[in-house]
Amino acid sequence: MSGAEETTPAAPGATPPNTPPAGTDTTPAATTAAEKAPADKAPGPPPTAPVTAEAAPPASAPLPAAAGRTAPFEVWASRLTAALPQAWRRMPFTITVIALTLLLGLVGRTIWRPLWQEGWFPQVAYGVPALQEGRVWTLFTGWFFAITPGQYVTGLLLFAVVVGACEIRMGTRVVAVTALAGEIGGVLLASLLVWALSHTSWPWAVHLATVRDAGFTTGALTVLAVTTAALRSPWRLRIRALLGFYVLVGFLFEGTLSDVAHLIAVGVGFGVGQRLFAVEPGFGPRTRRETRLLAFAGLLAIALTELVVLLFPGRGPFGETAGRATSLLDVLIDLVIVGIVANALRLGKRWAWWVTVVLGTLNVLVAVAAVVILLVGGVVTDEAITLGTGVLWLAVLVVLLFNRRAFRVPIRRRVPGGVAADEGDALVRARALLTSVGGSTMSWMTLWPEMRFYFLRDGRGYVGYQRHAGIALALADPVAPQGTIAAAVTEFTEDAERGGLTPCLFSVTDTAAEAARAAGWRTVQIAEDTLIDLPGIAFKGKKWQDIRTALNKARREGIEFRVVTLAEQSFAVLAQVRAISEEWVGDKGLPEMGFTLGGVDEALDPAVKVGLAIDAGGSVHGVTSWLPVYAEGGRVRGWTLDVMRRRTDGFRSAMEFMIASACLAFGKEGYEFVSLSGAPLARGDDPVQLDRTDRLLDKLGGALEPFYGFRSLHAFKAKFSPRYEPVHLAFRDEADLPRIGIALTRAYLPDATPRQLIAAGFSGAGKEPAGH
Repeated sequence: MSGAEETTPAAPGATPPNTPPAGTDTTPAATTAAEKAPADKAPGPPPTAPVTAEAAPPASAPLPAAAGRTAPFEVWASRLTAALPQAWRRMPFTITVIALTLLLGLVGRTIWRPLWQEGWFPQVAYGVPALQEGRVWTLFTGWFFAITPGQYVTGLLLFAVVVGACEIRMGTRVVAVTALAGEIGGVLLASLLVWALSHTSWPWAVHLATVRDAGFTTGALTVLAVTTAALRSPWRLRIRALLGFYVLVGFLFEGTLSDVAHLIAVGVGFGVGQRLFAVEPGFGPRTRRETRLLAFAGLLAIALTELVVLLFPGRGPFGETAGRATSLLDVLIDLVIVGIVANALRLGKRWAWWVTVVLGTLNVLVAVAAVVILLVGGVVTDEAITLGTGVLWLAVLVVLLFNRRAFRVPIRRRVPGGVAADEGDALVRARALLTSVGGSTMSWMTLWPEMRFYFLRDGRGYVGYQRHAGIALALADPVAPQGTIAAAVTEFTEDAERGGLTPCLFSVTDTAAEAARAAGWRTVQIAEDTLIDLPGIAFKGKKWQDIRTALNKARREGIEFRVVTLAEQSFAVLAQVRAISEEWVGDKGLPEMGFTLGGVDEALDPAVKVGLAIDAGGSVHGVTSWLPVYAEGGRVRGWTLDVMRRRTDGFRSAMEFMIASACLAFGKEGYEFVSLSGAPLARGDDPVQLDRTDRLLDKLGGALEPFYGFRSLHAFKAKFSPRYEPVHLAFRDEADLPRIGIALTRAYLPDATPRQLIAAGFSGAGKEPAGH
């Protein structure tokens, strides 16, 4: 092969290809002998000239531009060649059609020349003239051409992406039959319809009956329409709505023969696909959220269509859209106003529903009046726009009127029945429920002052949540009797949506995650709960060497461990605890975090146990707080670690000492386990556990790592050889993730200002994680 040779660098620690093995003589004499060895004994082609040490470039010199890498074209070509066999096995129909289309385009020169300029254009193009001339074969041959080179390229890309993906999902036989039937049937029915209408006085139909066309988009759109039936919500409705809007707008404002064929083929494809391949019944939205998003998208689509038609006028069934009286400024103002109303529809606002219904009704009435005027021989200004937008508004009105219950959110969004912790006896009720029915290792955190409570209708449980950025961010599993968690998730979801909020479950166990998945939600592991079983614990064996060292060192230095109720301690002890906490927070560059991270105020609760490392002089070297984990019936079955801080100039192994001492003390009292809790936004490195949607949370955890050391904290807890239980985030679909990320940031950093966040982002790059 001519050109630069590809060189592959040796792996670290490996012997470079031209390096003699260890022990080989590399003196000049040995080198000369090697150079004089017969050529037939050396593998590979002989070098053209010997390379001496003097001629070699220095080790630090850059390689030539072509050395050490393959030319981009060669890389691209090799990867494409390697992928072809697998692509052929999965998409034989798609690849065959693309290959034939490219071949015919090259032979006929239509890749770079407009098809209509060729003398044989009437022989391959379909339309009413072709049927009148008896050229039925054009229904098939027109598939492999396009009118212009631009349409050729875009149509080919559309076919490759859409039909290829559908073939992988639906199978080759289904896609091949659907594409052929959709292309041939759609074009045939469109041509016959236009032919019939051309006998009337409708100018659009009369003109279209003289037009020949070509292209392969009708079959591709038919395949997509049929495949939507095999998709699950919410993507089933979203793709159908987008596809339906596309073909409807194309028909109303462009009105080419292909647009007519698209409308017919997609409509039939929806029906046939639903009949043969449906995985869910019906065509309507399944949830309030789908309904709201559909109305939101429809209203925005109408406004954007008005803008596009103004900038790129065309000629549709109702006439030309050029020369309209509305200015660009008027359209932009309308777009802003409609955007505000549409966003309120997305949130389910009652006032937005009324405004949209009134606007839609007026537009439909204007369109009906325009039809009446035209029928009696009158003149209507901008009749194409008036009638076209009237049809679009009618579709939006149907969605709004048949799903009006999805738009009952008052001006202020809230979960119906949700109350703040400081409202009335809400906190007392929640605490009584938690101590009676029990909860997970993080349930006690739902009793903190920043939380809100959604009490279940049967009064036997609650969901603790915070409200940020339109997200109802529920923390931990619902506090409810065993066997009712799934029902609690469903009830909370329904009322959150009814209040215009997007529900989300954060830091839940497998039980709640499975309930969410059963309801069609997505889940992703965001942390690992680290549990230490207490029965029989003694910290014996090699794996506990570090822990025993910390215990022995504390004994030698006179460090004592005490389990206390912090609120009952002396002022001197409490002042030292606050000073340690404030020193820890002050070193971060950000305010103290909340949500799943408590502080001294939360540790002052009499139900919380606090562990202190104190020397003989009364100096506090470290503090830990332990939250109770209740079982059904009011029994405390374990404790969850919350506050975990030490004095920077104190006993270095205070953390290991305090946690190990707490485990021994709790074990003697008969408790089942302690949870070292899951470091927020941190988890193990097992790639099997990761999901593509984790990236948002990974970025948030990575950004805060230099300041709070979540991931190093997770690694520290591994010293205690715990068992792990996954902690999950449950959400409805990926579209919610950006706002969930904002909600989590506000929940964890409620007091952080934008200036602090920006400053922390620039200062945290080289900062070491906090010690533990």
